[in-house]
Amino acid sequence: MDNMQHTGSWDQHAAADDPVRPGTGRTGRVGDGAASGPCASSASALSLTRRHLLLALPAWALGEVARATPDEAAQDVVPATKAPAPHEPPALLLAREAPADVDPTGYLVSEKFDGVRALWDGQRLRFRSGAAVPAPVAFLRRLPPQALDGELWLARGRFSELAGLAKRRGASEADWAGIRYQVFELPGAPGPFEARAQALAELVARLDAPALQAVAQERVADRAALQRRLQQVLAAGGEGLMLHRADAPYVTGRSELLLKLKPQQDAEGVVVDRRFGSEGRMQGLLVALRLRLPGGREFLLGSGFSDALRRDPPPLGSVVSYRHRGWSATGLPRFASFMRVEPGL
Repeated sequence: MDNMQHTGSWDQHAAADDPVRPGTGRTGRVGDGAASGPCASSASALSLTRRHLLLALPAWALGEVARATPDEAAQDVVPATKAPAPHEPPALLLAREAPADVDPTGYLVSEKFDGVRALWDGQRLRFRSGAAVPAPVAFLRRLPPQALDGELWLARGRFSELAGLAKRRGASEADWAGIRYQVFELPGAPGPFEARAQALAELVARLDAPALQAVAQERVADRAALQRRLQQVLAAGGEGLMLHRADAPYVTGRSELLLKLKPQQDAEGVVVDRRFGSEGRMQGLLVALRLRLPGGREFLLGSGFSDALRRDPPPLGSVVSYRHRGWSATGLPRFASFMRVEPGL
């Protein structure tokens, strides 16, 4: 859905009629001394001008330029088929880890959905990376002109299946029948989060689109009630809770205004090396991944791998998520365990 633009042109420092000598890539006018030897007498017959090359290219390469006059064709060329431009990641509010004894006073609490983050700007649905979500047109037509922030979600415990569906190009409306867009924010809207959450719930109710759902936000009385709510979500197969300051304005970036509460913390790292077993049962199988953390620190992750992953490990440069139990005094994760390969969305 993004307009992907890329322009290119011939070298404007060379004249449009400078001949290009086949097989050399060099230019020079016939008779200027560029050619010598027995073939010099036929140099003019073998040389092609830039203008000739332009006129020889097919219409799919030059678009309208292929049908232009020679003088027009000698100008800069914009190919009809353009390379994708880099995507700009959208500005989003990102959560920080909540301490285990966080006081929920002043927060609105919701379930943390294990989905794929997606931002709707009123025209395009984009992943956190900035790439367009290849959702069916029928799905997108049900979204309002207002900007929305939320998670594409299938069900508890079905993240891998969801990630595959969400990035599949050419997926049909039937393929997306079970996907819900769980929205929790109105980007750029005025007022505190509590007012924005209410406005969002009213908007979704008016639209009456089953695939669009407003995430329920509620106040929790105290720490004990928060822990009870957390245990209910975990018992049902959920991941944890989100705590958003009720009085928070709309902001982006990682902020204390939004917290995630989980029994274990999670983080991401980039695979920079892989270690394989050299003998016995583990010979040739993955035994550890070396991960680089956002701050540049590296550590070895050696637990949580399935047999299938040991046989087919994530490639270098991929991003993986892992669970851990806090950070050591040296700033490295404690008791880290592999969770999943991120889909690169």
